Amino acid sequence: MAIQIYHNPRCSKSRAALNLLQEKGVEHEVIEYLKTPPSVEELTTILDKLGMQPQDLMRKGEAEYKAYIQGKDLSRDEMIALMVQYPKLIERPIVANDFKAAIARPLELILPIIA
Repeated sequence: MAIQIYHNPRCSKSRAALNLLQEKGVEHEVIEYLKTPPSVEELTTILDKLGMQPQDLMRKGEAEYKAYIQGKDLSRDEMIALMVQYPKLIERPIVANDFKAAIARPLELILPIIA
């Protein structure tokens, strides 16, 4: 089963999730999503695996959220497109396998993903 971590090396939570994967000997692919943002299709799949709507996966403190999303009546597709365009909006870290995903906040939430 392929494991991916959508990772921001500047984030302590993301580094902790990556360390957990390494400590447990889990083979994984690191995706630095700020350098390589997910496509619309990839982000839609991630949201489906998380069982979330786009607004649930957004970092609401980011300037891009306040500028482009806050207070606006946007469709799901419009929100996903903005998250792809401005990947800083995506909450991190996300750990995913072929069937499900979790945001590692708290870190223990990813244990079922890597089991």
